[in-house]
Amino acid sequence: MMTHIRRAEDIGRSVRRARKGQGLTQEQLASTSGVGVRYLRELEQGKESCHIGKALIVLSMLGLTLELHGISEDGDGRGLGAGRGNGDGSGWG
Repeated sequence: MMTHIRRAEDIGRSVRRARKGQGLTQEQLASTSGVGVRYLRELEQGKESCHIGKALIVLSMLGLTLELHGISEDGDGRGLGAGRGNGDGSGWG
């Protein structure tokens, strides 16, 4: 299943759904990910100031991946403001 991530809350919902789907408590996931329970709670709540590095570790522990689309390896500039997005000028798909 692919989830479009547009806000911190989207990541939080995905983490919570995957954690519960795997039958893990917040305490168990925090311990295996090397993050604190408080951090995990804030991540699941969509707190925008959560550190992305720690979030990526949690995603990895759950078997989730985060992909970026619209930016090529050769840096052709296809990204924000390059004709992609939802039509509102924000550049977000």
